[in-house]
This record gives sequence, structure tokens and C-alpha cells, in this order.
Amino acid sequence: MEEKLINQAADRSEAHYKPYGWHHWPDYPWMSYQFRRALGETQEGGGAISECFQVASRIDPSDSESWHREWLRVGDRNRERGDAAEANGHIVTAQNSWLRAVDYYREAEFWLAGDDPRRLAVFDKLEECTAKWGQYLNPALEPVEIPYLDGKNLYAYFLRSPVNSEKRQPVLMCFGGLDSFKDEMWFMVAHGAIQRGISVLMVDGPGQGGTIRRHGIVNRYDYEVPVGKCIDYLETRDDVDPKRIAMSGSSLGGYYAARAASFEHRLAAAVSHGAIWSVNDLWGEADDSHGLAGHIRWVFGVSNMREAFEKGKDFKLEGVIDKIRCPYLIVHGGYDVLGVDQATKVYEYAKANGVNVTLDLIGEEETGAEHCQHDNPTLGQERVNDWLADVFGIDQRALLKG
Repeated sequence: MEEKLINQAADRSEAHYKPYGWHHWPDYPWMSYQFRRALGETQEGGGAISECFQVASRIDPSDSESWHREWLRVGDRNRERGDAAEANGHIVTAQNSWLRAVDYYREAEFWLAGDDPRRLAVFDKLEECTAKWGQYLNPALEPVEIPYLDGKNLYAYFLRSPVNSEKRQPVLMCFGGLDSFKDEMWFMVAHGAIQRGISVLMVDGPGQGGTIRRHGIVNRYDYEVPVGKCIDYLETRDDVDPKRIAMSGSSLGGYYAARAASFEHRLAAAVSHGAIWSVNDLWGEADDSHGLAGHIRWVFGVSNMREAFEKGKDFKLEGVIDKIRCPYLIVHGGYDVLGVDQATKVYEYAKANGVNVTLDLIGEEETGAEHCQHDNPTLGQERVNDWLADVFGIDQRALLKG
């Protein structure tokens, strides 16, 4: 089994650059991974470089409480800055401040236990800032709740592209993974879609965002069920082209996208933004000391990693993705700290079974070689959405000339 870069012993104790990006605390690889993620998303508006390094200077990487405290501090500062700017009519500054706060709050709640009441409190602030930012977009961001099961709803945002004059636009449904959710999708894939004339539906599926935090709905292997509910919703809208609905899933969402496309044939295209062949193979021999064990237990709705592995048996693509009928893209970092062999297995199996599949493996020289291009998310946005625009037949020259 492939040795994961994140598990390799640190060869240097000081912060330094690796093929997968900036490695801030080499002795604390999971904290470094999350900091790298925050640092990368600054270039999509999710923070400021100086503020991120200011926060890092105040964090003790052995103390997750210091992580929560310092990211919350800078999140509150930006939220308050945005509110003050709005009161003075400085709307652009307000939007920028609120958008930074969104990602800072995402960081602030990251290491909190799933049942920690502070988690929902911070998430409420995060969504409030997204709503404030989104109300001034043109068209405005629409918070929506999508009917799911047992009277529960999936939380989502819908946003039309301002650069496409078509009444019925193509749309990209954006799903996160184990620890990413709808609000972060703006920094990972959604912004690039909007720029290319594609509407977006950013969704908290089962096990994600508000859906797990408010309803306690954990994840499921047969993700075609929630994806089908989202397509049902989109088909009720008169501003969506039902024949041009695509799905992107990031990280564990890469499994969700491939699984959904295998059984939900209303999808016109699918993207694994980070591919997973088998969840159990990805975890290897992880136990309850694993860096993301807390997230895994919470999202999978289990008490320990032994139970997670039992549930994880169904999270595999063998015997599944041969059923994909739409064009399918895998975008994967060539130095993904969680491994590369999962992506090549998905690609080779899909290709051998006649799927119209493309593998875009991004190397270190370009940057963007980290998991989900966390070191350079703009590049990830470009690779995903240029491919999608081509699939949808969008002429970007004509589009941007108006």
C-alpha cells in the first residue's frame, strides 16, 4: 500500500516549502495541512496572507484550543469590520471582510468535537457572513433548503452566473467531503464555475455542514440518493437547463461524485476533485489516534474507527463506476499528502470499462499538487471548470464579450 506523505516523519523542524506547499509545523502534519488549506484559500478571497500568519504565530500546534481561539478572534474581527463598513455604505469592503470571516470561522470550528456546542455557534456565524456577503452579489445568493428524507432538508446555496445571458443556465452542483461543506465550495470550485457562465448549487449533503450540525444526518455510501433530490429541486427551476446539470465532489466528495454519476444518469458531467477508490484502503490501518479520527467518527455516525471500517466497506467504486455514462473528470494532486494511487486506480478501472474519463494529475512544478489543490485552489478551479465549460459547449471568448 502506498505510503502517505502526511505520515512521513519530518526531516526538518522549521517551517519550509514542500512539493505540496507550505509546511508550517513539520512535527504536526495535520495542523500544517489545515494551515496550508487556509493559506491557499486567501487567493480566492477566503482570508489575508498576513492575517493567516498572524494567527499561526499565536497558535500552539499541540493545543487545538489555541487553534480555535485564534481563528475565532480573527473571524470576529473581520465580521465586525464588515458590519461597520456596511453601516458606512462601504459595501465592497464589507463583502471582502465577511468573505474572509467565512473561511476563518471554518478554521475556528475545525478541531472541535462534533458534539461541542461551540461548533454550531461558530457555524451559525459563518453562515451569517456568507448570507451578508451574498445579498450584495448580482444576482444575489439564494439560501435554499432541498427536501430530503423524513421531513428533513439539505442546506444549500444557489447562485446564477452574472456573465451568462441564457435564461436557462447550465449548473454545477458542488459537494464537499469529510470536512468541507457548502460555504467552502466557493473557494474550491464554485467561483470558477460562475466566472465561466455556469450557475452553482453549493450543497451540504448528508454528513456535511448544516445538514449534520442541525439535523444530525450522517453520511451514506449511496450518494445518488441525496444527489437525486438535488436534481429534483433543480428541475423545478425555470432558470436551469435540466440537460446540463453537473456534479463536483471534493476530497471524500470525489467518491460521492463518482458513485452518484454511476446511478443518477440525469447528470451531464461529473468531477472527482480528488478521487477515492476505496475509503477503507485510503484509511489503511488508521485507529482512533488518526489525525482525522474525530471527523471520521462524527461524519460516519460511529463510536470508533473499528465501526468506521465496518461502515466503510460499502464506500468503494469497484463494480460501480463501470456504470457511468456521462463525461467524467478526475483532478488530483501529484503530491497529494493522502496518496495518489487511489486516483490512478479509479482512472484505470473507469477507462478499462469504457467510461469517458479524463485524469488530470497536477505536478509540483505547477503547484496545486496538494490534496484538492489546497496549496493553489485557483489552479484547481481552472482545471475543473475549463473542462466543464468545454463539456457544456461554452465559448468563453463570446461569453465574456457579452
